[in-house]
Amino acid sequence: MKLALLGYGKMGKTIETLAVAKGHEIVYKKGSDFEDGDLAKAEAAIEFSIPEAAVGNIKACLEHNIPVVSGTTGWLSKYTEMVKLCETRNGSFIYASNFSVGVNLFFSINEYAAKLLAPWKEYSASIEEIHHTQKKDAPSGTAISIAEGIIKHSDKKSWTLEAPSEESIPIKAKREGDVKGTHIVDYTSKIDTISLKHEAHTRDGFAKGAILAAEWLATKKGVYTMKDVLGIE
Repeated sequence: MKLALLGYGKMGKTIETLAVAKGHEIVYKKGSDFEDGDLAKAEAAIEFSIPEAAVGNIKACLEHNIPVVSGTTGWLSKYTEMVKLCETRNGSFIYASNFSVGVNLFFSINEYAAKLLAPWKEYSASIEEIHHTQKKDAPSGTAISIAEGIIKHSDKKSWTLEAPSEESIPIKAKREGDVKGTHIVDYTSKIDTISLKHEAHTRDGFAKGAILAAEWLATKKGVYTMKDVLGIE
């Protein structure tokens, strides 16, 4: 498959290495200060850039009728706009806060735990996420997705980086060294704590999941999620 890479930082370069190893051809690359190749030749695009560039990158793909998967976080105030553009153009689009297969399984495990714990009001949920110091947004998109999974099955209304209220889930965001991504969910009562943890050891999991999503999306029309890609109910 002919792929476009929009965003050519650490993730973009990892995706390039793994995609070429699978037999895909990179026909277009766009970084913060360069472009190489021809976007119009791409059969699918993978977008891992920065919040300020994401919307323009996604628009360019949809306007060229190129299926696009985006893993950039921090731009979701424009998500509905991109969904509408995809529908108007009869395009193909997947956004995920995290493309790792393991993380997406973790999302479902956490949702199931939240559903089981919903009747037991003595347990309160909290989230901690740790990432490398170059990550610009906080909390991570993954932590927000985790919080949304809990909110769906609880009486909580929101998440917060500040002191929690009765209606909010506290998230603690840490930036340390070159941490690839660690997410911990605690359900705590006065007598015990139930903990769920996902720790990424390399960026390969994110890259492999993004390539898998691009392969899956290339022959489809519409707006999808990683649950669709992985067949998770």
